Amino acid sequence: MSRICVIGVGYVGLVTGACLADLGNRVVCQDVDQDKVGRLKQGLLPIYEPGLEEIVRRNSAAGRLCFTTSYDEGLQGARFVYISVGTPSGVEGEADLTYVHQAAKAIAERLTQSLIVVNKSTVPIGTGDLVADLVREHQTSDIPVAVVSNPEFLREGSAVRDFMNPDRVVLGSTDRSAAQEVAELYAPLQAKVMITDLRTAEMIKYASNAFLATKISFINEVANICEAVGANVLEVAEGMGTDRRIGPHFLSAGLGWGGSCFPKDVKALAHIAAMHGCHPQLLRAVVEINDDQRKRVIIRLREHLGTLRGKIVGVLGLSFKPNTDDMRDAPSVQVIHFLQNEGAQVKVYDPVAVENARKVLREVSYCDNPYVVAEGADALILATEWNEFKQLDMQRIAHSMRQPVLLDARNIYDPGSMKALGFAYFGIGTGCGGAE
Repeated sequence: MSRICVIGVGYVGLVTGACLADLGNRVVCQDVDQDKVGRLKQGLLPIYEPGLEEIVRRNSAAGRLCFTTSYDEGLQGARFVYISVGTPSGVEGEADLTYVHQAAKAIAERLTQSLIVVNKSTVPIGTGDLVADLVREHQTSDIPVAVVSNPEFLREGSAVRDFMNPDRVVLGSTDRSAAQEVAELYAPLQAKVMITDLRTAEMIKYASNAFLATKISFINEVANICEAVGANVLEVAEGMGTDRRIGPHFLSAGLGWGGSCFPKDVKALAHIAAMHGCHPQLLRAVVEINDDQRKRVIIRLREHLGTLRGKIVGVLGLSFKPNTDDMRDAPSVQVIHFLQNEGAQVKVYDPVAVENARKVLREVSYCDNPYVVAEGADALILATEWNEFKQLDMQRIAHSMRQPVLLDARNIYDPGSMKALGFAYFGIGTGCGGAE
């Protein structure tokens, strides 16, 4: 059983700490947020993630997982220290490494035994070297410390499953023996392990997320062309996805990508490229297409309704994707702001994200269920494809609306069925605009 300290109990840190404990290790999760740590000690999680609450409670009860605000308590006896702090976007899209600096300094000042620092946060290329330099600069003894980059590839909504069933484990270090030690932590998962140098490991993370974001922006660009020429993007995506060179994943046209990773990682990689004399035109276009996708929803509604001023518009789904309460860079936020700027009144519903939504969305009516959202509305926007929205009584929805206008921004409904119910139905790239 290894002793592990995880610094930062945000999304990545909490999932990582809980899952490492579930693999039989003794894990102490440290965070400076007293309220968050206090709630975790009571078994109250700060995020919604399927399966995570059970793992946290089981391992806490077994004594393998605990939480603290103290660096001293967290680092005591630890062989591995995971840095899993936030790296938000700066003014130019660069990653803000303030919390990484603080963690590295705290580790250095409390060194009492040799340990391995594992960078789990998504950080710019070269951060592993920076952490090693910071530790050397601030440590008060010559105790050896190795740094290993171990980027995460967790998808919100399936993070526990992704951790326990990874496609690969990427480890980067100048100390191969340290990387091998970290690899042993993941041995129970029987996953492919890649050991590289530090900078290559960091680049794998950025390149992976940027490529996935590119696929989504690409299919949205194709969807817009489909609208113009009368093709159906759903069938186009299916035809593309059956090609083994392309694959079916991340080819769903809609409102675009959001969340805590894609927006900041694509911008950060573009910033890194520009600062090293490269010209990241493709990355910039990927961001621009994504931003434009939200505007197209407003344009489509305005074209159909004439004006949005004084209109009541309902929005189903607020989180950036299903099975999470994460509102960071959620497409719904931008869409709602556009609606409000156009003078519309907005009613909303989400199964789990309302508490977080209240922090970023003002002057909207929060409803208890989708049917209340639809009552008296002039239009309804499906923004997040929660499963419960696929099972709604759409006839009841249509009859309760002032104008049965449905903008299905995730293409989850059958256009013919919706039109038969009387909806003026609009999908994304399906060539289905308005009632027949």
